Amino acid sequence: MSAIVETFDLKKNYAAVEAVRGIDLRVGAHSICAFLGQNGAGKSTTLRMLLGMIRPTSGTGRIFGLDIAKEDDSVRIRERAAFVAEDKRLYEYMTVGQILRFTRSFFPRWRADLEHRLLQQFELPIERKIRKLSKGMRTKLALLLAFARGGDLLILDEPTEGLDPVSVEQVLQMIVSLVAEGATVFFSSHQITEVEQIADHVIMIDCGKIVLDAPMDSVKNEYRHIQAVFPEPVGKRDFEFAGIERVYSEGPVVSLIASRNVDAIVERVRGMQANSIDVAPLSLREIFLETVKR
Repeated sequence: MSAIVETFDLKKNYAAVEAVRGIDLRVGAHSICAFLGQNGAGKSTTLRMLLGMIRPTSGTGRIFGLDIAKEDDSVRIRERAAFVAEDKRLYEYMTVGQILRFTRSFFPRWRADLEHRLLQQFELPIERKIRKLSKGMRTKLALLLAFARGGDLLILDEPTEGLDPVSVEQVLQMIVSLVAEGATVFFSSHQITEVEQIADHVIMIDCGKIVLDAPMDSVKNEYRHIQAVFPEPVGKRDFEFAGIERVYSEGPVVSLIASRNVDAIVERVRGMQANSIDVAPLSLREIFLETVKR
């Protein structure tokens, strides 16, 4: 699958603080790629670098093959990409109708059909001032402005924040529908159940570094929790082999977090004379918590 978004050793420093510490990521065309991380992990900084809102300290990035650090290329990127920021900032003095007309005028591929459909689905009051909208209504309006512009790439920072469950489901269905029509979506979220529902690839960032980058199917099918009980206590160093991400031991009981090679790991543990071995799948939430644990 060809890449729409690519970065190479991308870094961003603020004085002595390393916000993004040399990341390499790739978002394939026509995919839904989730970007997970704790607050302050570097997600929003990365998204803003991709769109030319802030400049990298070093490293490079490309969207549609265009250099994110070049001003002319950045303008061309934003002509084809829609961005919804975490703060959902809008022109508060405008009405819903005014900001729709204003935004529509900049995008020749604007989808009037989608605008009308989402106005009805989201129940947005066309004559109301934006400053009088609730947080959820502001989120819906920001998403409508992004979805309807006919972009090839949607970069969404916490797109369902402040939405009720019905609206969340509408937004997730719309994202899936847009990708089916040819768009690509790269979104950050704290809502792991939503990521599991729609994403086909997941990237996790922690302390400015990528700590997991894998297809969702691989994450679901290969990550396992292995618990073994031995006749007597064993050390963690006995379990330093391929595929094991973390080892926890308490006396004779050892818990392993494995990302691959599960069958081979189980065979090795069995060869160490374990009395019992249990293997269980891990949810994405459990994988996230284990991956970002310090």
